Amino acid sequence: MSLSPHTSPPARAGAPSAAELLDFVREVAADAALVSSLPLDPAGRTWIRLDGPGGCEAWLIGWPPGAGTGWHDHGGSHGAFVTARGALTEQSLAARLPTEGWKTLELADGVDRERRLADRDGRAFGPHHVHQVFNAEAGHAVSAHAYYPPLPMMRRYSRTGPVLRLEQVEWPEEWA
Repeated sequence: MSLSPHTSPPARAGAPSAAELLDFVREVAADAALVSSLPLDPAGRTWIRLDGPGGCEAWLIGWPPGAGTGWHDHGGSHGAFVTARGALTEQSLAARLPTEGWKTLELADGVDRERRLADRDGRAFGPHHVHQVFNAEAGHAVSAHAYYPPLPMMRRYSRTGPVLRLEQVEWPEEWA
């Protein structure tokens, strides 16, 4: 099988499940020394790369007040994240979006979900998850994240009311 540089590798036997990724990020969030070692910046997010189970991609991320990701997906990877300190808000869509062939979608009523994830709260998600995460609190937050397979790409979206627009596709080589 030949893979282009922008093709996801097939899932391998023994690959970590979303539940196993959630267990891993919960362990990371409980490691007070690791969480305290993350340098925090008042102006922007900070992060360190972690060694995750089964070849997953894992990160510890610091969020100053007001920092957020914007609407995005994970390029077909499943994953999990847990708030290790502070609180984060996640807004997500309870709908499976097509991955190709569109630039603008009008979302149906009732697809919006919002949750506040405080200390040690977290969630796992599947490969079609679209969300945004942000720190709406007055202090810094820290969270642990894991994805499998390692992120092959991310799609970035903008949203105005019920209209979701695909804005760009980012590839791993752009994140260096």
